[in-house]
Amino acid sequence: MPKKTAVKKTKIDKAEAAKKVRKIFPILKKTYPKAKIALKHANPLELLISTILSAQCTDVRVNMVTKDLFKKYTSAKDWIKADIKQIESDIKSTGFYHNKAVNIKGACIKITEQFGDKIPGTMQELLTLPGVGRKTANVVLGNAFGIPGVVCDTHVIRLSRRLGLSPNTDAVKLEFDLAEIVPKKNWTLFSDLLVFHGRNICKARKPDCENCPIAKYCPAANKPALW
Repeated sequence: MPKKTAVKKTKIDKAEAAKKVRKIFPILKKTYPKAKIALKHANPLELLISTILSAQCTDVRVNMVTKDLFKKYTSAKDWIKADIKQIESDIKSTGFYHNKAVNIKGACIKITEQFGDKIPGTMQELLTLPGVGRKTANVVLGNAFGIPGVVCDTHVIRLSRRLGLSPNTDAVKLEFDLAEIVPKKNWTLFSDLLVFHGRNICKARKPDCENCPIAKYCPAANKPALW
């Protein structure tokens, strides 16, 4: 059998990438006027917990679980008082429920003991909470506090490569790449727009390039197999 040819990372011209962002942003914004985070929440604590639950799980499933979950646990103290086995049972269908239960309980303990029962509003503080990485922190900052953050989920990673905005598949490296080429005020919305576009048009297995409103700006539109 012939050897598979590895796809090399393409070096990105950041000035050109930034120019491309300026062109596709208004198109995506017009295409998805209601683009926003899909996780349903009423306050920062609910958003934090929903985001922890969303790891390796769909937003649809998380929303199904939290519909009743947030009626049962209404504060950080409710999570702290609950038996870990009960929490595991309540969130089991989201997968990886043991680690998630431990992280949620641990985060709530720290929120209560160190942050006065309030979700911290800085990246540095959020990263001290169990189960919280930069992606989760950016979700909370951008959607609970209005502080711009680049959220690099699987859709954002995939579309950024296809569009030629960054060659990186590492979420943290990609976050910093996008932060350089997307205006800071648009970080959160740009992330949401890419997620919506990834779910509706630029899907992982069968991107619908023929109906893509930004196809002419996408180097992978005619070569999806390379991305």
